[in-house]
Order: sequence, then C-alpha cells, then structure tokens
Amino acid sequence: MPRMLDVSDEVRAEIGDEEADRLLAGENAPGSYDCTSCRTPGDSEQERTSTVLFIGDETAVLAFAHATCLPSQVVQVTEEQLQGAVRSISGDTVDLDPDKVVPEQAVLGVTSGLVLIAGELHPALVVEPTGPIVRPGTTGIGDDFLPLLIEQGFMPLTEITEVPPVLHGWSVLLAVGQLHAVLQPNANGGQPVAWWQAHQPLQVTESWRAAANKHQQVLMFAAPVGSIGRQPREDLLRDALDKAAANGKLVAAAMPLAGT
Repeated sequence: MPRMLDVSDEVRAEIGDEEADRLLAGENAPGSYDCTSCRTPGDSEQERTSTVLFIGDETAVLAFAHATCLPSQVVQVTEEQLQGAVRSISGDTVDLDPDKVVPEQAVLGVTSGLVLIAGELHPALVVEPTGPIVRPGTTGIGDDFLPLLIEQGFMPLTEITEVPPVLHGWSVLLAVGQLHAVLQPNANGGQPVAWWQAHQPLQVTESWRAAANKHQQVLMFAAPVGSIGRQPREDLLRDALDKAAANGKLVAAAMPLAGT
C-alpha cells in the first residue's frame, strides 16, 4: 500500500531518485515509526509523514516524522550527534557522496495552543528544537538555545502566572488565518526577517485565531529539545510547559500580531 510520505527535493537529491521512488511506493518505508521530532508513534499509512535525512561527516540516517511536526528536509549534524541519534532514531543508514554534504540550520518544531493565564486564554506558540542548538561559530556539543534567546530579550520563567513582556521588534505573521512565520528585527535595519518560517502555512484553530485577534499579540514559549514533546491536548501541553518552567527550561515573550 502506498505510504503518505513527503520526500522533499533536497532529500531526493541526497538519496537519489531510485531510493526516493521506492520510499514513495511503500517498498522501503515503515508503516509505523517513532517520530524523530516528538518521539511519539506515527503511521505512514494513516497520516502524512515527512522523510528527514540526518547527515554526519561520514554517515547519514533517514528518519521519519509526523508532517505536522517537521517538513521533509536535510539536517546537518556532527558525526558524534548522529551516532547518538542512531541509537534513538528508527531509520536506515544510507551511503552518500560526501561532496554533497552541505550545512543546514537546526530544525525548530512549532506547536500552537491556547494557554490560560490569570483566568484568560491567550494564543501561544511553543517552540522546541529537534536537537541541541549550539552558538554559531562554535563546535561544542552543549545546548545554547535558551541563553541565545535570553540574549535576544526572552524572559526566563519558573512559573506561568502572568503574561510575559512584549519583545519589541519581533512579531508573529498570521495571514488568511494561517501561521506563516515568526519575524525578528533585521540586524542591518530595514524589513524584519524570518526567525522561523513554516515550510507550509500552518492551520490554527478558530478559537486560537479569535484569541489572537482579541489580544493582537501571541505568546511564544521556547524550551530545549526533550522538554515539551508533541502533546495531543492543550491541557497536556500546559502541564509540559509548567514542568519545563519549574525545571528552569522555559523562556517566553509576547509578540505583536502581524496580519489577520
């Protein structure tokens, strides 16, 4: 049975047309898998599934993710990170021409939901990378995601009891009822640039959009990899946010709404 697989052009370019066509025909793709982003089960026969190719210095691993978690893409990692990922990703090791390996940005997973603060519902985006984020220009294996955001003006939280302060210059782009991007100030001046941009515009619920239009701003919460996960319900998402805050692994900011 054909799988509901997405194979991006960049993944196809790395694995070759023959391998990509076999995946799309269902010959090599798993039916069930553990999503490489949220670590919860997925089924490529029942839901759209992205192929994600992790490339190290010498090897590469083809993994699978819910299309709602990640778009199909190539992700550049260190060989050490890849060997660690092999132990946790259910994927196939593939041979690649090392000359084709190109650097890629880290991948950010974004989830939308309503968060109750002081008796009122606020539209929120929860951002969690798929792996550790290191400071640009460094080769360490630590995680600088939260320190980098704090330097940008995000507020560390230990509990979620009040709306975080507005982060001036940042905004959330909503167009025709769909989420397109999170914008940040341009270091060179001029128009803002995308800090995160949806591979395809993300649908948001009517209640989320209504709350965004009411407040004219969106709250953004960010946590390091492994802190939140892909939660199927908003109450579970809130529980995960509260736990991350209590563990000192949550930052937040309010951002004006751009668009409608």
